[in-house]
This record gives sequence, C-alpha cells and structure tokens, in this order.
Amino acid sequence: MTTGYSGPITFRGPGFVGEDAPALTDLQNCIHCGFCLPTCPTYIATGQELESPRGRLHLIRGVLDGKVEPTDSLLGHLDLCLQCRACETACPSGVPYGRIMEDARASIMDRGVTGRPFGWTLRSFVLRHIVARPKVLATIFGLGRIYTRSGLQSIIRGPLGRVLPEKLRTLESYAPVVGKSAYRDRGTLARPVDAKGRVALLTGCVHGELYPEVHHATVRVLDRLGFEVVAPPEQGCCGALHSHAGDAEAARDLARINIEAFEHAQVDYVLVNAAGCGAAMKEYGRLLRHDPAFAKRAEHFAERVQDITEFVAAQPFADVPLGPVSEDVTIQDACHLAHAQKIRSAPRQILNAIPGLRMHELDTPDRCCGAAGLYSMVQADMSRQVLAAKLEDVAHTGASIIATSNPGCSMQLENGFRRSGMRVRVQHVVELLDASYRAAR
Repeated sequence: MTTGYSGPITFRGPGFVGEDAPALTDLQNCIHCGFCLPTCPTYIATGQELESPRGRLHLIRGVLDGKVEPTDSLLGHLDLCLQCRACETACPSGVPYGRIMEDARASIMDRGVTGRPFGWTLRSFVLRHIVARPKVLATIFGLGRIYTRSGLQSIIRGPLGRVLPEKLRTLESYAPVVGKSAYRDRGTLARPVDAKGRVALLTGCVHGELYPEVHHATVRVLDRLGFEVVAPPEQGCCGALHSHAGDAEAARDLARINIEAFEHAQVDYVLVNAAGCGAAMKEYGRLLRHDPAFAKRAEHFAERVQDITEFVAAQPFADVPLGPVSEDVTIQDACHLAHAQKIRSAPRQILNAIPGLRMHELDTPDRCCGAAGLYSMVQADMSRQVLAAKLEDVAHTGASIIATSNPGCSMQLENGFRRSGMRVRVQHVVELLDASYRAAR
C-alpha cells in the first residue's frame, strides 16, 4: 500500500488558510467512537488508524490547532481518502466529513504552488484546462474514438499486449473503450403533447463522451413520462471533481456558469443522471456561501436539483406499460447517491417494477468501487485493492448486469470486469427502465 508520497518529510509552511479552512464546529462533532472504521475502504484495506475518517479528522484538527505540521506524509493520508462519505452514513454524531475533507484540500490549494504537493497542482491543471473545457475534452475523446474504432486498442489488449512492458499494459488498461458517438445535443430534447412539466438535463463533461446511451435513455424515459426536456447550451462541467481535488475556486466558477444557464432555461427541475454531479450541484449553496451575488441563487438552484432515479421514482412510472427484461441484475449504490444524497430506495423501486428482472443484492452494495473521480489514476494501487473486493462481491451474486448511477463507477467496474475476465455488463438504472418501456412497445 502506498499513500502516493515518498521521500523526506518536509514542513510546508502554514496549515489551513483562506475562507475554506475546515470549521472547528464541524470537527468538534466527532466523538471518536470509531463507528466509521468498518465502513471506510482504506481502513479496511490497511488496518491503519491514519487511513480512517477518525484518524484523518485527528490530523486535520491538529493542523488547525497548530499542533501538527502539514508535512508531505500528512497530506498523503488526506489524499488517500476516497471521499466516498460512507463514514457519514455510519456516524451517530452527524460529522460532515465530506465537507471537512473538501475544505481541508481547498485550504491546502489556497497556499499557492510553493506550499502544496506538485501532484495536487498537476491535478488542478488537468481539471481546469482539459475536463472543464468542452472543446479540449472533445478533441481528446475524438482521438480516443480513433484509437478504439481503428482496432488498435483491441490489438494492444490482445496479442501485442503480451510483449509490452507491464507498466505500459497497466496504464493502457485504464483507457476507456470510446466506440460510440458523443452526446452533444442541446436545446429542446423532448416535447410531448400536453407536457406535465419542463425539466432540464445536465449533460455534463465526461458523461456524454463516454456513455451517450445513458443520456439518450434518460430523454426517452422522461418523454414517456410526459415531460418536456431541455439541455441549456451554456451549461458545463458541474465542478464536482474540482471540489474533491481542492480547487474550490474553479468549482465556484463552474457553479456560477451552470446556475445562470439553468436559471435562463426556466425549468421546474434540473435532473442529473450522474450521482457525483448531482451531489455537487445540491451543495452549490454551501460552495458559494461567501459570494453575495450568488449565495441565495445557489441555494434556490440546489433545491431544484434531483437525481434521475429520485425524480422518476416519484412519478407514476409503473403506470406506463412495462415490458419484460429477463436479466439477473445486482445494484451498486454509487457513493454520492447513497451517502451524499441519501438515495437508496429509488433505484430499487424502479428495478423491482420491471417485469422479468431478477434482483440479487450485493453483500455491501454501498461500499466504494474505488473509482472516486481521478482516484483510480492518482492512487492506482489502493483503487485496485478496493475494486478487487467489489468484483468478488459481484461474482457471488451470479448477476449478468450490474446497475449503477454514476459514470465513474461504470468505467471502474467495466475495467475491472475486463481485466478479470468476468462476463458482467454495466448499465445505468435508467437504461434498464428504458429497455422495459421499449419492450412494451
């Protein structure tokens, strides 16, 4: 196991600085009971207290009080956190661990390039100048499509892979299969007769490039339920990855863009089919709490954000004819759906209504798969360790499909199944509902 940092432990100057410094009142909620320990993937993997939520809170409190120096080693413990927020579900005291960790990382980023690890600065650069820039992202994924469609990817993962160095094979194995055309539709996506309401869809950044079929299925389902669907052309990346990486300023800039875009669309709800994005957007109010021009607007916006499964489950979706989908299915609760948004029953309510679908629950459906945004790349060893436990859990169900609700989970699980040889497909919950609607027609 590695924390991602090696070499001498050096003092990095001031601890937490800026308006995003962790709040002492949040930290004081922790009563050190340890209920979080058995739910934390990194603690389960290492057995080390400093790789647990309780241990990390102790380190953060020490830095805040000036008793602990923010060394490379300490920052490594913080960086190994998946931010899955399973500890929040387990905590009897309601410790807001997710925002404490985001505040701690944001404060470290606030110290400037000379006071934070190079890896954190590089991560911020990638997120700002690639992920948050649609044209740059589209170009990169365009090259990925050429790589996949040309057959070169299959060759490298087949006979040529046997002669490549192991490190190169491992690195290439994380590359997604980008075979389908990206989803870039904007404007009005569905306009049924006598629409029940008007909703907007977040098309996001990476999601539409990697999993366009999820957006297509989402629009078809909402159309079948009688809702007009729009996608504001001005919308962009939600900023979730930026917040997790500590780049709060970039996240705030992206939040302002989205708030204005969706306000202009004049919709009843903003629907999101990526759990991590939905969780971030529901927390725009806190993200922009210090911005007098956007604080109230952000709170109002966040109240209208719903996950697609949350929204659909609240509609009479089963009154629309459902056709059979004869599959053995298990469900992976995306961390930021189950733990951040507290949504668990909605996906199951939808799946259990589909005729012919046979549900098989995982032993730990809400335990992280190890994706966690960029985590699988910056903490590859731990990510693989966490994923291995998930794959074993899936294998015991005998399911042929695993349903999830987040593109990061989908990519992580697909990579794991491919490398292990498991014949399991990954689909979004809304894709299975869409398949049932189409089977009925």
